[in-house]
Amino acid sequence: MNSAHLHPRDRLIVALDFPSQPKALALVAALGDSVSFYKIGLELYTAAGPAIVQAVAAAGAQVFLDLKLHDIPTTVAKAVTAAAAQPGIKLLTLHLSGGRAMLDAAVKVKPPGLSLLGVTVLTSSNEETLRETGVAPAVQEQALRLGQLGKDAGIDGLITSPREAAALREQLGKEILLVTPGIRPAWAAADDQKRFTTPAEAFAAGADYLVIGRPITAAADPRAAVERIVAEFGQ
Repeated sequence: MNSAHLHPRDRLIVALDFPSQPKALALVAALGDSVSFYKIGLELYTAAGPAIVQAVAAAGAQVFLDLKLHDIPTTVAKAVTAAAAQPGIKLLTLHLSGGRAMLDAAVKVKPPGLSLLGVTVLTSSNEETLRETGVAPAVQEQALRLGQLGKDAGIDGLITSPREAAALREQLGKEILLVTPGIRPAWAAADDQKRFTTPAEAFAAGADYLVIGRPITAAADPRAAVERIVAEFGQ
């Protein structure tokens, strides 16, 4: 997926972080044609299963299935195959920390229409979090190490904090896709994000797509929030 030709609006991915399908689809209906891409994560997919993917795709939107797969190579390969069989899924995530054998297995079964994105370091993590799990390097060093591992394995893109996007772009080049959560417009609360930037800062750092949830989903007027964010994209 190449974002270079896209309108700024189409580089926005709205996170459907809801506990049920009706609540998620109510937002999709409210946003209408103002949004063309949605993220379905663990909570919603666990609650609703493939039916939510089908419903969002039927509404005319593309789906980013954010399951962050991390298991033995055979299991991950089978999960990739199962996801690829669901129409509408364009992006699927896995943890780069799963290692080269797992990544190779996933890439081997990936069809042309599906892009695999490797998670570097979660935006809710910091140096303290890494140390708790036995990882000594700083966040950026770890993100660069894992990003290089993903590129070498043939992963299509990376999930990365916008704080590390510029360094990853410089090291890995223009071809790899960078998708950045941890985006907060200048007027929004940080919530549980520890490494975040504004949309304009993320694009300047080299991001291709921005994932935004609560500033839209918790807004009194979600469609107005989308328009405000898209206007900020243009800045």
